[in-house]
Amino acid sequence: MSKIPSTARLVTWNINSVRFRLDLVDRFIRGFQPDILCLQETKAQDDQFPLKWFEERGFKYTALHGQKSYHGVAILSKLPFSGPSIVDWCSMGDARHVQVTLPGGAVLHNVYAPAGGDEPNPKTNPKFDHKLRFFDEMIAWSAKLQAPSILVGDLNIAPYENDVWSHKQLLKVVSHTPVETERMMALLESHDWIDVMRDFVPKEEKLFTWWSYRARDWLASNKGRRLDHIWLSPSLKGTVQSLRVGLDARGWEKPSDHAPVIADILL
Repeated sequence: MSKIPSTARLVTWNINSVRFRLDLVDRFIRGFQPDILCLQETKAQDDQFPLKWFEERGFKYTALHGQKSYHGVAILSKLPFSGPSIVDWCSMGDARHVQVTLPGGAVLHNVYAPAGGDEPNPKTNPKFDHKLRFFDEMIAWSAKLQAPSILVGDLNIAPYENDVWSHKQLLKVVSHTPVETERMMALLESHDWIDVMRDFVPKEEKLFTWWSYRARDWLASNKGRRLDHIWLSPSLKGTVQSLRVGLDARGWEKPSDHAPVIADILL
């Protein structure tokens, strides 16, 4: 008898300090009922991560890669998985990747890419140089992937014109410069990744997941960028049944500057 595919709700969310925003996470879990929660920028060492808190809410399976005060990624799941492991692009010891194998065999990669600082010049800005080298190593890694894969996370690049509020004004702003978007395109092509969000929302439409804290009324000004992504291997095409950006969560009290991205996917 062939296996009947089951639908799981997969969420990626740059939480910007998981311990500081547990109330928001709790509200989100109660409202959206995720099965697999991929968090970035957790800002917690593994022994300080609130594992028991998540276990009490049904997330019995966890894969952590954290560090003190910076970065950090976590996969929290109600579904069993196997083989937690990490990749250390640029060999800097930053907690920017964790992967697991899901029921059905797909490998889930949770990534937090470097932001790159303020100046888009690799010669004068070491953070931007790191970002470009990070993507170069990701491209080489991605080209060798063989297992069906799901890549989610805050990649800190908005690749298309309508992934930012003003293409013209942001061409020289880190996250949308040509040197970054070209690398994003090379990364997509390296594995023939499917950009799921743009499968559901045409490239002609604005689509954002991040809004700066600097905007007093972020929703009215709507100067956003699409920094958060969900990608699939070609063999997984059609497995995502629905997708949306959890815009409400960006407007809650003391929010992350990122909104969660929610996908219902067949495993």
